Amino acid sequence: MGFLSKLKPQAVDPVVPVQTNPVEAEPEKGLFGRQPNVTAHETDSDDEVVDKDAQAGVQRAEIMNQVFSKKVVIMIYVMIWCLYFLDALEGTMTGTLTPYVTSEFQLHGLTAATSIMASLIGGIFKLPLAKIIDVWGRPQGYALMVLSMTIGMIMMAGCKNVQTYAAAEVFNQLGGNGRSYILGILVADTSSLKSRGFFFALIASPYIITVWCAGPFAQTFLNINWRWAFGAFSIITPVTSMPLFFVLMYYQRKAEKLGLIQKRDSGRTFMQSIKYYVIEYDLLGLLLLCAGLALFLLPFNLYTRQAQGWRSPMIICMIVFGGILLIVFGLYEAYVAPVTCVPWVLLKDRTVLGANILAAVLFIEFYIWNSFFYSFLQVVAGLTVTQSTYVSNIYSIGSCFWSFVAGIILYKTGGFKWQSLLFGLPVTTLGVGLMIHFRQPGVDVGWMILCQILIAFGGGTLVICEQVAGMAATTHNYVAIVLAIQGMSSQIGGAIGQTVASAIWQGNFQEKLYQYLPEETLSNSTLVAQIYGDITTQLSFEIGSPTRDGIQQAYGEAQRLMAAAATGILALGFVAVFMWRNIDTRQRKQIKGAVF
Repeated sequence: MGFLSKLKPQAVDPVVPVQTNPVEAEPEKGLFGRQPNVTAHETDSDDEVVDKDAQAGVQRAEIMNQVFSKKVVIMIYVMIWCLYFLDALEGTMTGTLTPYVTSEFQLHGLTAATSIMASLIGGIFKLPLAKIIDVWGRPQGYALMVLSMTIGMIMMAGCKNVQTYAAAEVFNQLGGNGRSYILGILVADTSSLKSRGFFFALIASPYIITVWCAGPFAQTFLNINWRWAFGAFSIITPVTSMPLFFVLMYYQRKAEKLGLIQKRDSGRTFMQSIKYYVIEYDLLGLLLLCAGLALFLLPFNLYTRQAQGWRSPMIICMIVFGGILLIVFGLYEAYVAPVTCVPWVLLKDRTVLGANILAAVLFIEFYIWNSFFYSFLQVVAGLTVTQSTYVSNIYSIGSCFWSFVAGIILYKTGGFKWQSLLFGLPVTTLGVGLMIHFRQPGVDVGWMILCQILIAFGGGTLVICEQVAGMAATTHNYVAIVLAIQGMSSQIGGAIGQTVASAIWQGNFQEKLYQYLPEETLSNSTLVAQIYGDITTQLSFEIGSPTRDGIQQAYGEAQRLMAAAATGILALGFVAVFMWRNIDTRQRKQIKGAVF
């Protein structure tokens, strides 16, 4: 029963007995295939009756709200908080250990590249995941994501090369992003629009704690063997995730026994169901999008490893075919796809579109300046693993702390646009811009910490306001898909940011090594290759030695370009926020039966 029963061909749709005419209206067909028949400007009604025209998953969520008591919701929030705590610990640990994993295989320069495919797949998968949790249900989708995370951790623990580690990251990020997405949907299902920013800040608050223990935690495993860290989480992840699954399943079954959720047979055979879901999830469109982005972005990370560089036939073919696939994706979605993977009609709303642009911009600029920051702190600033973890995670602490402030202001004033324009974006841009000057050899680390604090406070405001802006512009029926699009925009932005960072690093760092390293080091080509590809080799030279000084200068040159690129991309953030409508969240009742 439960998870396995959902693999059968029958579709399970809730029917609300008090409603009449449960047949949904035929969705419109437009330029981009079948579209939702409710526009983003529609408002939710103020009554507590479940909307018969809502999607199945939304109906089920609102019915579950009628079964939940306040104590149950508090218990669910506590479980979600604990899961975010472990996720923050694991995420920080993975980020800390990744340079050592790639360095073990003499490929430190691929630190950013190993995460690009994982980011793309993890982000794009949120679109079909939004539909999966509507068909299967939130508990079943949640269990599937936990399984993916566990597989990824097992593969990381046993990987023999960077290729296997990159594949493991795909499973881990797909599951981790998917689980976090579903946890966010659970919070959105049980909170009012005006208080949602505060509760989103609440479930992200574990990062304030984990930053202090993640460094020693990672250092402990590093002293033993980095594989043990991933092995431990391959056990911790499923064990700690299942209690929430059982709670959700218990109350879903309770609602079914009370007659609030009724099942009906779809009438499809097994093969008909496969065809139905392939079309409904637009698997071909998703494959074209993911393959196109991957083929187009990866060459920017791999060209330096080809003897002919940009002239390499492989690099040229990847860029050309990637571009062709992206064009084919657009044409397929516009004229062929029966159901589009991206709900284009929602993106016609300027607030939803602006929120997604800002989500992409924030991840692009973050990954540009952050990709090699941890290595910079150790090699150039001379910090230990623990100290580097503290500094590199100031953003997590500060943004989580300030998101509470932004959430409270949002609750009291109902405004998100002015917070972003007057505080979030200016402060973030100032912090990133100052790094152009301060992230250099010989600069006191305190100035870098100041930049991190500014970026953190600005980012804490922007992330909360961006999420609430997208949700405020639509109805509860489309909250899940709006958050999925934002998640996809963020992950694609992250992949682009990692691509830019890796391209700057590989195109600049090695060149500057030959410019700044002393002659006695340059005479040993094997040693130079090890310096470029292995952080442990970089750290093996004493601070103040000619070779270490040359390495630090090369780092500084690359970091300056990264900070400048990140600052420039933030200009698009101002354009995105200007697109938002100034919606008062206090005037919107979006959730039926919301407890908080």
